[in-house]
Amino acid sequence: MTVLSCSDLCKNFGRAAALDGVTLSIEPGRIVGLLGPNGSGKTTLIKLANGLLTPSAGSIEICGIAPGRETHNMVSYLPERTCIPIWMSTGQLLDFYGDFYQDFRRDAAEEMLDHLRIPLTQTVKQMSKGTREKVQLIMVMSRAAKLYLLDEPIGGVDPATRDYILSTIIGNYNPEAAVVISTHLIADVEKVLDEVIFLNRGTVALQSSVDEIREEKGMSVDELFREVFKC
Repeated sequence: MTVLSCSDLCKNFGRAAALDGVTLSIEPGRIVGLLGPNGSGKTTLIKLANGLLTPSAGSIEICGIAPGRETHNMVSYLPERTCIPIWMSTGQLLDFYGDFYQDFRRDAAEEMLDHLRIPLTQTVKQMSKGTREKVQLIMVMSRAAKLYLLDEPIGGVDPATRDYILSTIIGNYNPEAAVVISTHLIADVEKVLDEVIFLNRGTVALQSSVDEIREEKGMSVDELFREVFKC
């Protein structure tokens, strides 16, 4: 079953159209880059899929169901900004996620935290920015979700941390699920992507597999992006 599908999806904020007739589908087992310049509608689309916004027109479905209470257990969402409570310890975060999400795989989360040598007694407030981002990603990727929505998961962290985050995404998502990564750091994530969706001014400019881009256009995703969106 298609994990994420949109048909003529529109979202307006006043007179401004953030999304204008978006039609696309994402199948299970795929890691998809959601790419586009600032203001292209990437975060709006992610928030619609997560049920944080409602469409102005058209439709969006998660495994055939409109986003809402029923899809909350299917979607694991990483917002652009860290939103885990800073007063909580890592151990309390594990308890919180375990209580809140039936699909939370505590053993997987503990294994990754142990690998990073993050003690369960350390509070989020005591962590560096990079460590906070790692911890939040670990919590998100430790769910057995159907759709992982990751908004700028490697923004603002050092290259070594980026590599760890990307390996965590590859190694821990449910193979029957799909992963959507919204990012500006295309060259860094390209190696993990199966396909890409280019958004431009609220419309789909391109949806293609990474292999097709390399074979048919003879360039990397980063190179194609620069060509399509050059100023």
